[in-house]
Amino acid sequence: MQLNISGHHLDVTDAIKQHSEEKLAKIKHHFDHVININMILEIEKDTQIAEATIHVSGADLFAKAESNDMYVSIDQMVNKLDAQIRKHKEKLNDHRKN
Repeated sequence: MQLNISGHHLDVTDAIKQHSEEKLAKIKHHFDHVININMILEIEKDTQIAEATIHVSGADLFAKAESNDMYVSIDQMVNKLDAQIRKHKEKLNDHRKN
């Protein structure tokens, strides 16, 4: 799994990078066929925005979250991606059964 983290109007610190990697490991736990993840962290006035695109075999999944804290935004975004990954995995399994 390749992870690219970039920041708009902010420096991506080691702490943010480590937090992101720990949270994204949860996604890897649910679905092994993750090719790469592109993550963009952004600050607009008082809003901290985290968005990511995941390339998996068979689909590209996107999620975006906003809050006042970057760590909370990352957590919310990962939760959205995790739900999408589980749904994608269920579709693959249902498709094989039919």
